[in-house]
Amino acid sequence: MASLRSRFSVLWLLFIVTAHVINAVGRTKLIGDEAACESKDNMISVRSVRTSADTGPEPGDLAAAFTVRTLDGEFSYQPGALRGPLIIHAFTNKSGFLECLWSSESSLSSLVQNLPDSAQVLFLSLDDSAVTDALWMREQLQRAAVQHRKKEVLSRLHFSPVPVFALGNWIPGVFYYWGSRLSQAVFTSEGWNIPVIVKSLRARYDWLPLWSQRSYQLMDAGDGCDPSPLVKGAVAWVSEGNCSFFTKVQSMAKSNATGVLVYALPGNPIQDMNCDGDECDTKLNIPAAMVHLEPSVAQALRSGQSVYVSLQSTPSPSFLFSIDQQGVLAEMGLFLYPSFSFINWQAQWFDFYADLQTKLQRPAKVVPVFDRVQMYGEKGAVATVDLPLGLLDFNTLELDASLSCPGKRDLSCAHWDHTVQLFICCDHLGPYCNMELGRWITAFRRGIGRWLTDVSPLLPLLDSHRCTLTMKTEPWVMPWFVSLNLRFSIGNQTAAVFHDDEEELRPFRVMPLYSGGTFDKKYNKRYQPIKFLVPGSTKKVELYAVITAHGSDDNRCGEFCVTSHHFLFNTVFNNTLVFDSAGSPLGCTTQVKEGAVPNEYGTWLYGRGGWCDGQQVNPWRVDITKQLNVSESNTVLYFSFFEGKDPNPSKDPGYIIMSSFLVFYK
Repeated sequence: MASLRSRFSVLWLLFIVTAHVINAVGRTKLIGDEAACESKDNMISVRSVRTSADTGPEPGDLAAAFTVRTLDGEFSYQPGALRGPLIIHAFTNKSGFLECLWSSESSLSSLVQNLPDSAQVLFLSLDDSAVTDALWMREQLQRAAVQHRKKEVLSRLHFSPVPVFALGNWIPGVFYYWGSRLSQAVFTSEGWNIPVIVKSLRARYDWLPLWSQRSYQLMDAGDGCDPSPLVKGAVAWVSEGNCSFFTKVQSMAKSNATGVLVYALPGNPIQDMNCDGDECDTKLNIPAAMVHLEPSVAQALRSGQSVYVSLQSTPSPSFLFSIDQQGVLAEMGLFLYPSFSFINWQAQWFDFYADLQTKLQRPAKVVPVFDRVQMYGEKGAVATVDLPLGLLDFNTLELDASLSCPGKRDLSCAHWDHTVQLFICCDHLGPYCNMELGRWITAFRRGIGRWLTDVSPLLPLLDSHRCTLTMKTEPWVMPWFVSLNLRFSIGNQTAAVFHDDEEELRPFRVMPLYSGGTFDKKYNKRYQPIKFLVPGSTKKVELYAVITAHGSDDNRCGEFCVTSHHFLFNTVFNNTLVFDSAGSPLGCTTQVKEGAVPNEYGTWLYGRGGWCDGQQVNPWRVDITKQLNVSESNTVLYFSFFEGKDPNPSKDPGYIIMSSFLVFYK
């Protein structure tokens, strides 16, 4: 990494900063002593971040105050003083991932261009080289900020020359207790007394398979741009350059290599090895990683010695954690590739969550349903609740829902993304029993999801003083703990006022329409036109639908293909919902501000068919009043297309989950 950094010729600057570090260590110790002598309340706050000597700090603990020396003076954190989140990042030169994170122009640009205005970032170093690390990190981001004319962001970026192990406060406890992993390549050869161990960066895991836990023979294959019979059954040792990373891996796969190890040319940083465009649709069956050129390895190969390599993962202190607007410690999730965009997305979610907390302070009649109730198996979570008297006085119904995990850490959470549905039954003999009231998608091994979903048009489903609600997902998945409150209030979500002196409209009847099913060539043949009359006294009619597409056939339908959903009224008026972001590389990152959970332990970034991992499914609502005949019979027909025609997969058809209604207001 030293070759990446600008060499500062002004030695006195380094001398001054080093002197500051010496002072800072003493200063930090004083701050720790002062904290022990302060008020009892503050001592409780300090203990809250440590929880106990046996376990260490955990996500959800309150963060205590601290002060650290920075290149520009000092940075102080006081609970409740910041209006936004604080991200704390520790660099180490031992990580190929962090080297790429800090040397990638796109990564640096994303931070200075897209860091939310509310967020601040404190940069630290885990190494003895903390002074030069801080100077180098600041220089990298200053250059990017000037280049993109975003110098104002620099006031929210703070760089400490004090190494983490010398801070003298509670911060090191988080880094060391939470932990992370270092990816490393281990080279051995006959005659070497000790192995050569270097940092590595594995290619994108969603593009290539993972390395096996074994030792491979290493064979030199030049630049790897053309197939070579020499690498059969071995790991190919290839240089960067002359062709794309994809071409190198593809050529070595055609040569029957068992893996590819690309080395950076002298002076170049380790890079993110990824496919580009249509390359990503070509499946490759061997793993790959990138390392720096190791002279002893290159020399041994040139001299004909047998060299062997294995890939290992070594425990390390964590590199990131955060403090949200409520002063609570929080994990940052998984960075799928080396980019500061993942910091931006997590900060965006913190802003979403802070705004949600504000919304939850609004006046409402709250009916508790679940409070961390385990949702598991065929039954799911079930509760019977009494609804408030005077239900007709409310025109707004919101679902305050959250999913949490068995433990405090993300890695205690369930794998994969699954649909969670909420069904309601207020009259077991009535027409509305077991209707879907809400839908969410679980996050992949993250437990931070919480959502507030407006389902006001479905108020007529709650036509009794006592209702049973069932929340369930796939019966075989790991358990989630669900919390749910029904919030009744008076708002303008469903109001439609024609004149100032007229009464606002309220839903009084819900008419079920169509459900989904297997998305194959027979899909649209299942649906026939439905005839209906508009009830007397109706002032407004609304189409209300919750639609999501799942599965993956030979057209990547329905999760990753673009589908359109049509409701045709009176053979003339076509109301269309198109999932146009499905399959896009970053479609769901745009939904983080709306509650999609970022930095999951799966490929959460891609756009989906009407949903995103870790988000509520928002109802689709269309005012169709002017499309209907008030005094005559009306018809509605639903159908769905893939690329403008009926779906016709050759294998493994996907499926559509749909609840659709007509809602009548008066």
